[in-house]
Amino acid sequence: MLGPDPVWAVGAMSGTSLDGVDAAMVQTDGRDVLTFGATAYREYRPEERAILRAALGKWPGDDLDAALDVTHSVHAEVLNPFEAAQIVGFHGQTLAHDPKGRGTHQLGDGQALAETLQKPVVWDFRSADVALGGEGAPLAPFFHHACARWAKLRAPVVFLNLGGVGNLTWVDPSIDRPEKPDALLAFDTGPANAPLNDLLQERLGRAYDKDGALAAKGKVEEGALELFLDDAYFRKLPPKSLDRDDFALMLDLVRELSDADAAATMTAMAATAVMIGIEHCPSEPERVLVTGGGRHNPVMMQMLAAGLDCPVEPVEAIGLDGDMLEAQAFAYLAVRVARGLPTSAPSTTGVRAAVAGGTISRPS
Repeated sequence: MLGPDPVWAVGAMSGTSLDGVDAAMVQTDGRDVLTFGATAYREYRPEERAILRAALGKWPGDDLDAALDVTHSVHAEVLNPFEAAQIVGFHGQTLAHDPKGRGTHQLGDGQALAETLQKPVVWDFRSADVALGGEGAPLAPFFHHACARWAKLRAPVVFLNLGGVGNLTWVDPSIDRPEKPDALLAFDTGPANAPLNDLLQERLGRAYDKDGALAAKGKVEEGALELFLDDAYFRKLPPKSLDRDDFALMLDLVRELSDADAAATMTAMAATAVMIGIEHCPSEPERVLVTGGGRHNPVMMQMLAAGLDCPVEPVEAIGLDGDMLEAQAFAYLAVRVARGLPTSAPSTTGVRAAVAGGTISRPS
C-alpha cells in the first residue's frame, strides 16, 4: 500500500474533553517526522456534544446510533478537504476505558470512513495493546519521541498533555528508537480538564474555564485537595492509565464550594497530580513541554511552574503546535501501522512486548 518513501498522512483526534475534532497532516516515513502540514478544527455544536456526552461510559452493544452518526459525520467533514493525504489515522471517540476489565472503547467505523473518504484508514489503535496486557494508553509517546528528535533535543524532556485526562511522556531523545529500553516512560497523571469542564457545564452551562478566568478568582480548598491526593492511583507505579470518569469523586469534593473556589481547587488537583507524576520519571527532565487545552489556562501553568523544578513551557517553545499534537500523533502512528512498526511498548503502556496496533480499512 505504501512504498518505502515518506508519505503525507492526516490524523484526526476527538478527545475526552468533547470540544471538537482536530485534524493535521504529517510527512513521515513512520520513523522520523520530516515536516508538518495543514491543520483543521471543527468544534462540536451543543447538540452534538450533548449526544456524545450521553454516550460516555457505553460499550459496544449499547444504543450508540446517534453518537456514531455524529462521530462519522463530523470526522468526514473535517477530513474530506485533505486531498493530499495518502493515509488517514482515525482515533475515534473514546467512550469507555477499562483495560483490566472490559477493555477499551473508541467509537467509530474505520471502514465506513474509508468508503466516505476513498482513502485507507487506520483505526482501532488500542485494542491490540490491551489484548497483550497493556493499558492501551497513552499512545502519543512514540510520536513525542519523534518530535523530540525532530526538534534536535538532546537531554531528557517531558511532554505533558493536559486534555480531558492528563498524561506525560518522559523522552530520552539520545536513544534512536522509541521501542528501545529506557527511551520512554509514559502514563496518565490523573484527571485534567474533563472534570472541570463537567462542573462548569453542570453549574454554568459553559464548556470550559476560558483562560482560567474563574479559577483565578477562587481559592484552593486544601482539605479537598488532600482527600483527592489520598487516591491509591497516585501511589501506583507506571505505566498506568485512566478512564475519563475515574475521578468522579472530584465533583463530590467541591460540591459545597463556590464556582470560583471549585474551579481553583479542581485546577490545583490536576496540577498536583502532574507534580506527583514527575517523581516517577527516570531522571529530572530538562524542561516540561505542555500540549493540549490545559496550556491555555494561565492558572494551571502558574501552578505547574511553581511546583516543578524545571522550566514549564508550551510545546510551541520548540516549534510544535500544541492544539494539533495528538491529531499529528495519529497521522504518524497510521504510517507506523501500515509499515508494521510498533506503536507501543512496555515502558509506555505496560504491554508485554512492543506491539503494532491498529486495523487498516481500505475503500472497496
